[in-house]
Amino acid sequence: MAPLSEEDLRPGSDTARRRLPDIAPRLAMAGEAPLLAALVERAYAPWVSVVGRRPAPMQDDYVARIAASQAWVAEDGGGLAALAVVEERRDAAPPCLLLDNIAVEPDRHGTGLGLAMLRFVGQEALRRGLPEVRLYTNEKMERNIALYARLGFTEAERRQEGAFRRVIMAIPSEKLAG
Repeated sequence: MAPLSEEDLRPGSDTARRRLPDIAPRLAMAGEAPLLAALVERAYAPWVSVVGRRPAPMQDDYVARIAASQAWVAEDGGGLAALAVVEERRDAAPPCLLLDNIAVEPDRHGTGLGLAMLRFVGQEALRRGLPEVRLYTNEKMERNIALYARLGFTEAERRQEGAFRRVIMAIPSEKLAG
């Protein structure tokens, strides 16, 4: 599959909708934590020099994420190709599904797999009755911020959390679900 172009990523683009890979995300299974951590290492490695330290997802506890049923994976060719870590935030205003982390194998970048995982997150939020999906990214990850904005996310706030300067972005679940 050819990489998606900037025009393909435009919110509401029919091209992106038609070209997304067919995925069936599933909850990660006990024992897959090392595979998730390795995928995240590969996916986030380019950001270490940008952020000036290891991004938070590289330091996460994937055993705990799996035990809490928060880690969803997509497979491709028998191996893990993408990961989405989500948390329900029913106490938020409005209640939301927080996308804590999304990671795609570097050799799959530009194929629409990440966009397909994002669409799944929107669908999962709707399934859970949550009207909004939120995510945060590091303020220095400007390319990601621009990508999320092109997909229809809006910036909700910026704040300091520990050593990280976060940009919180939001989108209605229905819009993300496609």
